[in-house]
Amino acid sequence: SSFQITPDSLIYKTSLSYKPSPSGNLLIVRTNPAVVPIECHYPRKGNVSSNGVRPTWAPFRSTLLSEERLTFSLSLMTDDWSTERLSNGFQLGESLHLQAEVASGGHVPLRLFVDDCVATLSPDRTSSPRYALIDLSGCLLDGRSDDSTSAFISPRLRQDMLRFTVDAFKFAGDDRNLIYITCHLKVSPADQAPTPLTKACSFNKASSLWAPVEGTGDICSCCETGNCAS
Repeated sequence: SSFQITPDSLIYKTSLSYKPSPSGNLLIVRTNPAVVPIECHYPRKGNVSSNGVRPTWAPFRSTLLSEERLTFSLSLMTDDWSTERLSNGFQLGESLHLQAEVASGGHVPLRLFVDDCVATLSPDRTSSPRYALIDLSGCLLDGRSDDSTSAFISPRLRQDMLRFTVDAFKFAGDDRNLIYITCHLKVSPADQAPTPLTKACSFNKASSLWAPVEGTGDICSCCETGNCAS
């Protein structure tokens, strides 16, 4: 095959060759060899109408927006974490298994954190009474209580997913059986070391120390002092 450019055309040339071989009787053939030249001519120039051109490619801006779009989710899971829990009802003494995830599409690898979680009696997270389960940029404060085993699950299965358990509870003096839990999730680049502002820290009652899911223990020290802003 060959390719040629002229002032007016793009020309593709191909030679189709046929060489017969014996079939039933190996001593004879019944057809002649042949070479068939094939040429395809495409004009280099063409006319277009005055209508606007509709490109079939995605503009860079829309591609960039698609890559930057993050989809966060928070799910109640079964005790073995195998699937989403069908019921959201719990008895006191049971544990809630919560799984936070982010779907980042074509974004760079990300590590997910639960910045804070608050429990309320209404969908309004600022309503009263209000109980902070997680606060101070990733400190699971509920695990600090004497009667609680709440903790982040370590190690992670994936950087874009974080699991934690919370012991079931109810607000004292209130007979309602419905509690709303609202969480603020955030991400950082997966190759960035955790910091006091990007961490997942649980309280270890055996050692009476805060321990991170990843990173060095000092990033959790502010969970005790209550000042993680710096």
